[in-house]
Order: sequence, then C-alpha cells, then structure tokens
Amino acid sequence: MSEAGGADRARAAVARLSEAVGERRRRLGTAMGEARRQRRLLLVVVCVALLLDNMLYMVIVPIIPDYIAAMRGGGNAAGPSAPAGGNESGSGGGNRSLLPARYPPATGGNEDVQIGVLFASKAMLQLLVNPLSGTLIDRVGYEAPLLAGLGVMFLSTATFAFAENYATLFAARSLQGLGSAFADTAGIALIADRYAEEPARSRALGTALACISFGSLAAPPFGGVLYEFAGKRVPFLVLACVCLLDGLLLLALAPPCATGARANMPVGTPIHRLMIDPYIAVVAGALATCNIPLAFLEPTIANWMKESMGASEWEVGLTWLPAFFPHVLGVYVTVRLAAAYPHLQWFYGALGMAIIGASSCLVPACKNFGQVIIPLCGICFGIALVDTALLPTLAFLVDVRHVSVYGSVYAIADISYSVAYALGPIVAGQIVHTMGFAQLNLGMGLANVLYAPVLLFLKNVCQMKPSHSERNILLEEGPKGLYDTIKMEERKGMGKSLRPVGETEGNGMDSYRRDLTEVSEEDSSDYEYS
Repeated sequence: MSEAGGADRARAAVARLSEAVGERRRRLGTAMGEARRQRRLLLVVVCVALLLDNMLYMVIVPIIPDYIAAMRGGGNAAGPSAPAGGNESGSGGGNRSLLPARYPPATGGNEDVQIGVLFASKAMLQLLVNPLSGTLIDRVGYEAPLLAGLGVMFLSTATFAFAENYATLFAARSLQGLGSAFADTAGIALIADRYAEEPARSRALGTALACISFGSLAAPPFGGVLYEFAGKRVPFLVLACVCLLDGLLLLALAPPCATGARANMPVGTPIHRLMIDPYIAVVAGALATCNIPLAFLEPTIANWMKESMGASEWEVGLTWLPAFFPHVLGVYVTVRLAAAYPHLQWFYGALGMAIIGASSCLVPACKNFGQVIIPLCGICFGIALVDTALLPTLAFLVDVRHVSVYGSVYAIADISYSVAYALGPIVAGQIVHTMGFAQLNLGMGLANVLYAPVLLFLKNVCQMKPSHSERNILLEEGPKGLYDTIKMEERKGMGKSLRPVGETEGNGMDSYRRDLTEVSEEDSSDYEYS
C-alpha cells in the first residue's frame, strides 16, 4: 500500500509539474506574441519618424529661396523668386515646386551662401550632438530619446511654419538637427535591438531605409504644391501634426517612464572605444564615402544641367524622382541576397561602392535629361546596396565584439552621414567653381572605387563568435523577470514555434530539463548569421 501511495504521489507531482510547465509556456507564448506585435508597431513609429525627418529636411527646398527673397524685400513670398531660374510666370512656379535639392545660381552671392549655410546647419549640429546622444541612448534606453527627438522635431517644424526672418529659420533648421540626432539614432538602434535575428533585422532596417528615400524624394513636390496653393505654413503644419501623432503612438506603445526594460540591461561600450574598433571604422568610412556623391550632387546638378544641356524647370525638378525606384529595388535585392548568402555582406557593400563610383564618373558625360537619369539611378541603387548591407553589419559587430547595446554604434553611422551632408551644401559649390563639375564627379567616383576593396577587411566578420559579454553573464545567472525570459526564448529563432499548451515529450521533468538546457546552449550560437 505504501509503495502504491508513493507511486500515486510521484505521478501527481509529475502531473503538477507538467501543468506548471505548460502554464509557463502558455504565458511565455502570449507574452512573446504581444512582443512581436509591439515591435512591428514600433517599426512603424520609427519609419514614420525617419520619413518625417527627411521630409522636413527636403520640404524647404522649393520654398526657401522665396522665403529669403521675401525677407530681403526681394518679392512676395507667395510667388516665384527671381534666382530660381529665369521663368517668373505662374507655370514656372508650379514647375519649380518639383525641384529636389536646388540652390539659386551664383548671381546673388550672399543669398547663395545663406541658403548653403542653412541647409548645412542641420547636419553640422547633428554631427556635434551625435556622440552625446549615442552615449545617452546606451544609458537610458531607446524609447525616451526617440520620444524626445520627436518632440524637438515637432518644435522645429512649428518654428519653420511661423518663421519670419533668417535667424528664426536657422534656429529651426539647427533644432531639427538636434532632434534628428536623438530620433534617428534611437530609432535605428531600437530596430536593431527588437529585431535581433537575421534576416528579420536586415528586412526591418531595409524598410527604414526605404522610408528615408521616399521622404527625401517626395518632400519637394509635397512642399512645393502645398506652398503654391495653400500658403507657406501649411506644409510644415501638416508635418508637425503627423510628428505629434507619431509621438503619441510611441507613448502608448512604450511609455519611457513606465518601462523597466533597462533594469537588467548592461551598460553599452563607450563610443570612443567603438570608434577605434577597426571593423566599425571601415563600415563608418564606407557609409560616409558612398553618400558623398549624393550630398555633393544635390546642390550642384541643377545649375550644371541648365548650363550644359539647357534643361527646363520640369526636367530639373524631376531629375531625382526616378531614382527612388532603383533605391527601393536595391534594398529589396540586398535583403534577399543577405538572407540567402549572409556571409557576403561585405561583397554587397563593395559592389555598391563600385556602382556608385562608375555612375558618378558617367554623370558629366551625359548630354540630355534622359541620359542623366541613368547614372543618378545607379548612384541611388549603389547607396541602397551599401546601406542595407552595412547597417545590420554594425549591429552584428557590436553583438560579437562588444555589448549588445546599439545607441553609440548607430550614432557613429549617423556621424558618417552627417559628415557628407554638412560638407555638401558648402563645399560642393566651391569645388565646382574652382575645379569644375566634371572634376568633382571624377573625384567622388574615384574615391568610391578605391574604397570598395577596403571592405575585404570585413570578409571574415560572419565567422566571428560572440564575446562573453556582461549580458551573457547576466543571463547565465538566470532570467530576472519576464523581459530576460522572453529574450532567451526569442534566441531560439523566430521560425521556431512554441509547442501547444500542456504538450510534453515523455516525462514532464525531462521536458522541463531540456528547456533549460536549450536556453543555456544558446550562448554558444547567439547572433550568428542564419
């Protein structure tokens, strides 16, 4: 009888344990499902933030010449400005609204300098603030800096709407750089953190890059049309409202003050240590070099087209619009190739730089509007290859060589972009004036072609194993709260579904022990390319 009673008690204990394990799996499954839905919504928030930032960056292109001309008493702000290109009719104003990045020709030297400095001020302040913003993001998390950046961008957009003098415009533009330093860096870092596995990380970052491209190319016609028919304040007020809604959505999804996600997270690697990492330095150099042609051509190609081929206003206005499609195609192709051949990320970046270099050299040889579209599409296609291949590589390098906190490393990426766009509006015109447009393009093309072989240095990155970081040590001590438990479960792979509630394989004790073993074994395979 005693043996039978003992067996009954053992069976009852095993049944209770199996039931507890099943309940734990059910709770984890529910929590992970909510986490996946939340990260998709957060991706939408980040994409909208990046879209807004680039739309605000470019929406003033067809507006700002008239702004400054009106402030100097040169005409009515609602009409076309004289430096815009000779056609002062109403139809000329409509065509002018499509211009992507166009600056007045050198007839009004002071005005030209004012506009160049105004365009560069955003990238300059972003360049100065990024080292601080990256460090802050590593310490306080991603959501609070992203929300703060959206708030500053909202204030900047509203300031643009009601600006009445050059000083206010300059302050609004600089304020946008401050907001971008937090919103852009925190947003990209948040994507890298929430999409920790490949190829989902590459897909998410590729989606963000597509939004950046769309914002840059859609903003000039958007701003020009609204400016022409609704007034100068309407484009900025529309963007300010969207920015406010995006911030409210982020506040509802991840309240910065209520989240405890940072409680168990380690302190990120200092930004100065990341900067001297040779692999990260190579990636940062590639990002800066590949964006120089775009940043330098935007303020110079319009005048060159008018002088060399007699391009009309509508042709100049549509110059960059077709380039959106090869950029999106480049993102799509790179994501698919990275999923199939993840060990060739360095090659996709090198190929992109070679395409950019060749396309830059072809621009001065173009004789008409149809011809110039082809190399510009090649430049944007190459930039898509480089960005889509190397941005996930930065996150992987941090995973395997440092601590998996991404604020500082994406601040370095933002610094790389800011260097190109801070120099472009100021330096490009001077180079064209002293050396010539053809020499500018040949120099940019040669720089990209020569830098492409440097990416061979990244060839063996995919074979690196993760370091025994502080994060792994924390997880070896056991999960502290639901956050760590979910993160460990997610390491098993997004394609691996949970077993049904209560289903066990054999003895419930064995199943529970296998679960713990699988979690501990994940430390040896974290963040490998899939």
